[in-house]
Amino acid sequence: MIERPPGFADGTHVAGRQNLRLLIQLRWIAVLGQVLAIVVAVDGFSLALPLFNMALVVGLLIVYNLFSQLRLKWHFPVSQIELFLALLVDVMALTAQLYLSGGATNPFIFLYLLQVALAAVLLQRRTTWMMAGVTSAAFAGLVLTHHHGYTLPLDLGGGLNSPFVLGMLVCFALNAVLLAAFITRITQNVRTRDARLAALRQRASEEEHIVHMGLLASGAAHELGTPLATLDVILGDWAHAPAVAVDAELQRDVRDMQAQVQRCKAILSGILMSAGEVRGEVLTRTTVTAFLDGLVAQWRQAHPWARLKYSRRIDTDAVVIADQGLQQMVFNVLNNALEASPTLQQLTAVLENGQLMIEVCDRGPGFVREVLDSLGKPYRSTKAQPGRGLGLFLSHKVARSLSGTLSANNLPEGGACVTIRFPLSALTPEDADESVK
Repeated sequence: MIERPPGFADGTHVAGRQNLRLLIQLRWIAVLGQVLAIVVAVDGFSLALPLFNMALVVGLLIVYNLFSQLRLKWHFPVSQIELFLALLVDVMALTAQLYLSGGATNPFIFLYLLQVALAAVLLQRRTTWMMAGVTSAAFAGLVLTHHHGYTLPLDLGGGLNSPFVLGMLVCFALNAVLLAAFITRITQNVRTRDARLAALRQRASEEEHIVHMGLLASGAAHELGTPLATLDVILGDWAHAPAVAVDAELQRDVRDMQAQVQRCKAILSGILMSAGEVRGEVLTRTTVTAFLDGLVAQWRQAHPWARLKYSRRIDTDAVVIADQGLQQMVFNVLNNALEASPTLQQLTAVLENGQLMIEVCDRGPGFVREVLDSLGKPYRSTKAQPGRGLGLFLSHKVARSLSGTLSANNLPEGGACVTIRFPLSALTPEDADESVK
């Protein structure tokens, strides 16, 4: 069994084989049409055609078509050059038959336009124009010369000096150019549309999977609310227990556990709020400065060993809503920076002209080209662990929900930066019409 080459199942290779199969089918129709035309011309119109030579052309075309069918059984991709050569063989066969049966006086000469149309649909723009040039040159050659033993009753003597012949040549060339131009453009539009639809289908499939994960996370958040509330009550009782009250170390442990329970409840609230549900909490109004400072303080508390440098430049300390989705997005980017560069992370926030920019940089190895090229797509990760690669994808979705963007780049001196930009109006409450001074 012949092994298929890598990428054989790619859509381009499949389309190439299908196009070659279509040319084979059309060539069988052409063979049948040529035989029928010769029979009608000889028996119906009593025209004295060079039957041996014309039959030889038909025979060679049949042999080539049989070889093409055998070629389809070989598991190799069909290239544009191969399709162009196949069309060129058809043009040569048609030129030979026209040469033997009257040249430019043969009404079947306009079958050249079929080859131009096929090239415009199947081939790239450059090869399409080459086919238009080849057929126009063949037309001009047939005007100047044909088989000396036979001429059709229509006399086109004078060659290119004849206004009628010159008009036919100009008409053919014009038709070939228009076919090549417009069919090529239409085909390109169709291919662009198909590529856009394929991208939309891929995106819908990815988002459907993420929505499914979000539903599972939302359900888990609901389920975890009850045991966390129970733990909160129990820890509250422990805090007032006599055995704990006299032991300072136990008091510290209980306070730490209560803080972690509250943090878990806050995370669950953020998940449910992002999913459009609320666990009884109201939306928190704050300012840009307080929101960013609190975000950094909370992340530092959860990662006390991290070395995060934080700076901000805020031109107007406006009232905003403490968006849980934005907070989780920044936490995710910071977590990635900490994993890539445990010794140093840097967060810079700049608010200018109503646009908030949050930049997280590290001094790690940077992003590989594959991740940069597919930024915003799920499961694009170099970490060989199942389920990885969703962080930047989800962050990209959050940024887009805020009418913003998320971009990533590698630094010349080493390390990487992730930049989040969005209009501050996406976080501004509707009834906040003045800034906090």
